[in-house]
Amino acid sequence: MDSREALVALNLVDGVGPVRVRQLLEHFGDAPAILRASRAQLLQVRGIGEDTAEAIAARVDGVVHADAELTELVWAPLDKAEAYDLPDVTTKDKNSVAMVGSRMTTHYGIEAARKLAYQLAYLGVTVVSGGARGIDTATHQGALSAKGRTIAVLGTGINLVTPPENAKLFEQIAASGALVTQFPFNRPADKQSFPIRNRIVAGMTLGTVVVEANLTSGALITANFATEYGRQVFAVPGRIDSPRSKGCHDLIKKGAKLCESVEDILSEFEYLFPPSNRSRSATEPAALPALELSENERKVYEVLGEEEIHIDEVIRQSSLSSSAVSVSLLSLEMKRLIRQLPGKVFARNQ
Repeated sequence: MDSREALVALNLVDGVGPVRVRQLLEHFGDAPAILRASRAQLLQVRGIGEDTAEAIAARVDGVVHADAELTELVWAPLDKAEAYDLPDVTTKDKNSVAMVGSRMTTHYGIEAARKLAYQLAYLGVTVVSGGARGIDTATHQGALSAKGRTIAVLGTGINLVTPPENAKLFEQIAASGALVTQFPFNRPADKQSFPIRNRIVAGMTLGTVVVEANLTSGALITANFATEYGRQVFAVPGRIDSPRSKGCHDLIKKGAKLCESVEDILSEFEYLFPPSNRSRSATEPAALPALELSENERKVYEVLGEEEIHIDEVIRQSSLSSSAVSVSLLSLEMKRLIRQLPGKVFARNQ
């Protein structure tokens, strides 16, 4: 049995969670050694009692089920120190942002979540959420609408669909992103699983955006974990008389960054959107930025040059439709490659 299989087998043992796995790994060195240990050896580990030692020692069933689970799952390579805390599904997800909120939402909250997730995903940022009703669902939908990458971190076993109405959504997420869980097959959701899920959401992302949450929302748990991990926390403001936004307003009072648009998020991660590369010679045209641009975006960017130019002139020189130019200008602006000046005049960022 290799380390992957052994870790999955341990995950199937009742009473063995991330903290105890860490303690066991520190004591035995690797996961297979844990499963080879006798009951007496297991009892020498700090935090391991008789019931847990007995459950680990009776590992035959766990090994069988681990083999079954591994036939169903793609195991992502994880950093040693964070193997049970902060998954890094692929290199594409190094730059990811979490978006969370209440299950009981308003129309305003749903639309804000979809819009922000769409814009982030369109820019190539992986959008992470919890797959739950309300804001989580709207977040995944927004990212998928932009044909971007989104990850759902589940509070159940991977074979369970909670909520059941999100079965089709989960299929779409898996097709272009990933479903992630640290729980074994058939593990239902409960009061313990959701905080564990929230910790993973906060830990695997650069920052957490709380879109809509009351004062008792689990989304605030995610925000607290993000703060503990040293991540940036953003909060979308709502109506001052709406209880659904009280949690967001409280976060802002405590120092979270007020988020009115995707620009508020991007401004904290400017290194993700580098400025355009300069040519060595001033007589040569500037090189295109180190970002992937669509054909329309490329045409519009080249038209702008170094001088300020009105949108009508951009349309004329690019030979694109007014709608195509408007979309491209908005995208380039979100990528922080250009800026808009008064009177629908645009210019490259220097």
